[in-house]
Amino acid sequence: MELELRFFATFREAAGGKTVAYETADGATVGDVLASLETEYEGLAGRLIVDGTLAPQINVLKNGREVLHLDGLDTGLDDGDRLSVFPPVAGGHD
Repeated sequence: MELELRFFATFREAAGGKTVAYETADGATVGDVLASLETEYEGLAGRLIVDGTLAPQINVLKNGREVLHLDGLDTGLDDGDRLSVFPPVAGGHD
């Protein structure tokens, strides 16, 4: 099945672009895709999954919904789904 992956900020640089068409096996989960991305893109290695869970402070949305409010890394995917991956946000005022 084909997914649309959208990357933001530093993840965009690591993935080489804002939007990537991504082929994955039928029945894949968010965790499957993120693990594959860590292998395929050196700049993402160790930045998406930490100790078997979603890395702290990152946000992953499936079709606009935060996966932590769905089934987390076990969230199922369907052909045509869109995953948006946001790195931790830094900055602000002291």
